[in-house]
Amino acid sequence: MSSEGKSDKSTDDQPAETLMKKVLLKRKGDFTDRNPKRIRSKEIRRGLDDSTLKETEYYFENYLRKVYPYYFTYTTFCKGRWVGRQLIDVFCEEFRAHSKEEYEKNITVGNIKVNGKPVTGDYIFKENDRVTNKVHRHEIAVVAAPINIIHSDEEFVVVDKPPSIPIHPCGRYRHNCLLFILAKDYGLNELYSVHRLDRLTSGLLVFTKTIKKSQEINEQIRERKVKKEYVCRVVGNFPDGVIHCKEPLEVISPKMGICIVSPNGKDCETIFEKLSFNGTSSIVQCKPLTGRMHQIRVHLQYLGHPIINDPIYNHEHAFGPLKGKNGEMGKSRDQLLEDLLKTHNLQKWLIDDNAPILQNDDTDANNSINDQENKMSLNALEYYIKSNGYEKLVEKYVKKPENFIIEDSCDLCHQKYMDPQPKDLIMFLHALKYQGDGWEFESPLPSWAKDDWKENVTEAV
Repeated sequence: MSSEGKSDKSTDDQPAETLMKKVLLKRKGDFTDRNPKRIRSKEIRRGLDDSTLKETEYYFENYLRKVYPYYFTYTTFCKGRWVGRQLIDVFCEEFRAHSKEEYEKNITVGNIKVNGKPVTGDYIFKENDRVTNKVHRHEIAVVAAPINIIHSDEEFVVVDKPPSIPIHPCGRYRHNCLLFILAKDYGLNELYSVHRLDRLTSGLLVFTKTIKKSQEINEQIRERKVKKEYVCRVVGNFPDGVIHCKEPLEVISPKMGICIVSPNGKDCETIFEKLSFNGTSSIVQCKPLTGRMHQIRVHLQYLGHPIINDPIYNHEHAFGPLKGKNGEMGKSRDQLLEDLLKTHNLQKWLIDDNAPILQNDDTDANNSINDQENKMSLNALEYYIKSNGYEKLVEKYVKKPENFIIEDSCDLCHQKYMDPQPKDLIMFLHALKYQGDGWEFESPLPSWAKDDWKENVTEAV
C-alpha cells in the first residue's frame, strides 16, 4: 500500500505529513482524501511529532543511510473503483509491491483488516470501508550525505538536495525521505514544500515555514510567475543555439510515473541551450516553462539526447534502439510499461543464493558496462558524501545489531537484499535556480556539471 498511514505508536489521527501532502500538493496517490472536512487546521500545523520520528533510527553503512526495520500500519479508505470487488484482487492490482501469496498470508493472520475487523480475501468492498495493513517495514537505502542548507530565515528553508532521496514519504521510503531527515537531523519538524524534484534529481529545493507562505509561492507557480533553471548532462553533442521544445506530454501510467510525447498530451514547453561538450556528452541548460512530470527528461529523450544515466528514458531495452527519439518506441504502450516494470521493481535487489553462476560474453560485457557506470556515479557522488558534516553523522549513526527486529511472519526479514549500487543513486539532472516574486535562490553546481568533467574513471569502485 502507499506510504501514508499511521504508526502503531500514533493516535487514530492521520500523520501530519499525509495531511500536508493532501492540502499543499493535491497528490493523487492511494491515500488522497477527497473530503476536505476531514482536514483540521490544528493537524496541519502539527508537523512531524516525536512519536512519528521515534518509530525507528538511521544507521550508516557502505556510504548509505539505512533504516532499522519497524512496525507500521497503512491506512486508506475504499476508492470508488474498488466497490464491489474482492479485497485480494484489489490488493494484487493496486499494490504490486508484494505477491498474492504474501497478501493472502497477511489477510489470514489478521494484519489486513477492514473497519478494524479481520476479513477473508473474498471480502467485497463497500463504500466508506476503512482498510488497514500492519506491516514490518523495510526501507530502501539512500546516499549517506549531509543536507546542505543554503538559506534559512523566518519564511524559507532552502536546501541542496542530494540525489537518491525522495522529498516526501513514498513507496518504500518514509524515514529515508528529505522531510524526515530534516526533522530528525536538523530539528526542522514543520516544513511545507512548494515544488518537487524527482528522487534521483539533485539541487535546489525550497521549503516554507508557514502554510500561508507556501500557498503564496504555490500561487506564483500556478500562474507561471516562477522562473526555473536546471542543468543536465546528456548523451552526445547537443545542437548549438536555443532549442525550444513544445511537444505535449501524456502520462501513460500514473502508478509508475511514466510519460511520453503524445498529441493527446498536455501542453508542455522547455527551452534548452548547450553550455559545453566534452567530446562524449553535453552540459545543457534547461528552462521549463511548464511544470509537467518528467518534462525535461522526456523532451531530451524526444530530441535524441537523453540524460546519460536516466534509468527510464535512456533505457534501450524498454524504449528500443532509438531510445524514444522523435517519439519512436517500436512497441505498444502496454509492452513498454511491462518492460519497464521488469527492470524497475523490488526483485532487482534480491539475492538468490540458489541461482547458478553462468558467465558468457554478454555477461562479461554487461558487467564491464555496469562497472564503468558505477565508477562514474561514485565519482559524482563523492561531491555529496565528502561534504561538511559527514564524519559527525557517521559517528552518530553507528550500526547497532541489537536494533534489528526480526519478524517471523515478514517475508522481507527472510530475504537477502543487495545494497543499491552507485549507479542506482544518481541522475545527472540538477535544479540550479528558482526565482519568484520577491525571492530568488541558487544552488552550487555539482561536480558532474563542470565543463572539464569526464565520464571515464580509472579508479576502482
